Amino acid sequence: MRTLKNRLTNVAGAEIAEAALVLPVVFVFLLGIVWFGRAFNIYSTITQAAQQGAIVAARPTCATCGAPPGIPWGTNFPGDAAVINTISSVMQASSLDPGQIPPNSVSPPTTFCSFPPPAPSGNCSSGNITICRGVLLNPPASATQPPVCGTLVSFQYPFQFYLPFTSLNLRQVLLTAQAQSRMEN
Repeated sequence: MRTLKNRLTNVAGAEIAEAALVLPVVFVFLLGIVWFGRAFNIYSTITQAAQQGAIVAARPTCATCGAPPGIPWGTNFPGDAAVINTISSVMQASSLDPGQIPPNSVSPPTTFCSFPPPAPSGNCSSGNITICRGVLLNPPASATQPPVCGTLVSFQYPFQFYLPFTSLNLRQVLLTAQAQSRMEN
């Protein structure tokens, strides 16, 4: 009887030791799944916000006004404030604070459409959210085809990981959102 009792005690002690070694690893793994899932959720939200902002920036506010002669797109497009309000609305719908958007360090595009106004030097507005209009999205395949012009919206959003016992613990990363939309007239 004593031998059976000693064997059971030793096995139970080994199982406790194994659990003590494995449970922290499993816990950190589960925390990693939760925090990377949260980061992916935030990334998809800010990408959707950038896409909605690009769509608003590329669509005229007056569908029946028409473009002035010689300008492939009219001058009746929403201003930067309307684009920023759209981005803020999408972010607030997912409980993200638009006030946390830092100054944008994403470099603006260098290729603009060669049509008359707006001039390439005045196409981008920078700040926390970069909004570029008249950007060359796709170069024409032949000389007879017009270029595809559009808008580009980009910004960054901070995210901080909470993963104890890892190098990512309390590390802040900037998630970048960038979207483009074809200009409509």
